[in-house]
Amino acid sequence: MEYVALTGISERVMSELRHNRLLTIEIRNPYNFMAALHSSVGDMLLLTHTSPEDVTGGSMGIIAKLVKHQISTHRITQSNELHYEERETTCLRLQLDPKCTARVRKVLNNRIGETTKVDAEEIPLYNAR
Repeated sequence: MEYVALTGISERVMSELRHNRLLTIEIRNPYNFMAALHSSVGDMLLLTHTSPEDVTGGSMGIIAKLVKHQISTHRITQSNELHYEERETTCLRLQLDPKCTARVRKVLNNRIGETTKVDAEEIPLYNAR
């Protein structure tokens, strides 16, 4: 089945998802930001700790359902006697409900600036490694 892939996810987040916990994460990485921005509530996503360049057939991940999708902007200001600096960062908050472990069969798209898509197969618990 075809999935949008979120890559380079931290091991801590992957561990939380493996324990079947509903989890909210913030996405700031440009690869994942664009992929998540075009996803809708109810979509199934494949999350993997593998970096985008290294995702290949056989890469492991977790399939999760997108429960909630929210864009948030953070404003940071710093000043002293000589200058004033203001920065903004935009991130996506995704609430995910993990469903199962999966293995990538084939990478369908992994070009810079585009959504990473993979064909992956669900792995029954007794086959997962």
